[in-house]
Amino acid sequence: MAAQSGKDLLLKIETDPDTFLTVAGLRARTVSLNARAVDVTDADSTGRWRELLAGAGVRTAAIAGQGIFRDAASDARIREAFFAQSTDRWQVIVPDFGRLEGRFVVSALEYAGEHDGEASFALSLASAGELTFEAL
Repeated sequence: MAAQSGKDLLLKIETDPDTFLTVAGLRARTVSLNARAVDVTDADSTGRWRELLAGAGVRTAAIAGQGIFRDAASDARIREAFFAQSTDRWQVIVPDFGRLEGRFVVSALEYAGEHDGEASFALSLASAGELTFEAL
């Protein structure tokens, strides 16, 4: 993947079946993919080296973003998802890399602001089911 602008990474939430709304005004985004290993090491492990069971761990994804709301639609949709604690479909699009799509729950939603500046928000998403990846 060649160097690219961070603003090109998009975070979208489903509003209607197969219709996604870009979460507006994100200034920073992070995507974290994890797989927990299952240790099956025992006294007979060769050289007493740790052994891991292939394909057996729990996979998770976490997404975080922060910025400003630029429109009422994205603000309302994210608040709705948080208060309902619903498992909505989200997309994360990383240009020249791929699209990650699946169900997430809004695990944190924060609002902040200075007396002489704009109001900002931060959100965290936790995966809530199987995710798909499509290379772009």
